[in-house]
Amino acid sequence: MDSGSNNRAEPPPLMSNHFEPGTYVMLPGALDWGLGQVQCVVGTRVTVNFENAGKRLINIAKADLRRVTLEESKQREHSAP
Repeated sequence: MDSGSNNRAEPPPLMSNHFEPGTYVMLPGALDWGLGQVQCVVGTRVTVNFENAGKRLINIAKADLRRVTLEESKQREHSAP
């Protein structure tokens, strides 16, 4: 018997929109929170540590969390009034 095979179905993919720990993000509805870095992803719940708002739990099924690069975040800082 092959130990690598089983009869269990694969679980559905997590709805993480490819967020993973270390990813830099911004929340357009809360730009004053600043740049955030993903700490943990479980299903549609993403824990993010934001510069100006601390650690927040974001439900990405309801909020528009957006990936950003460090270069994009620096450009936003320099273009802010």
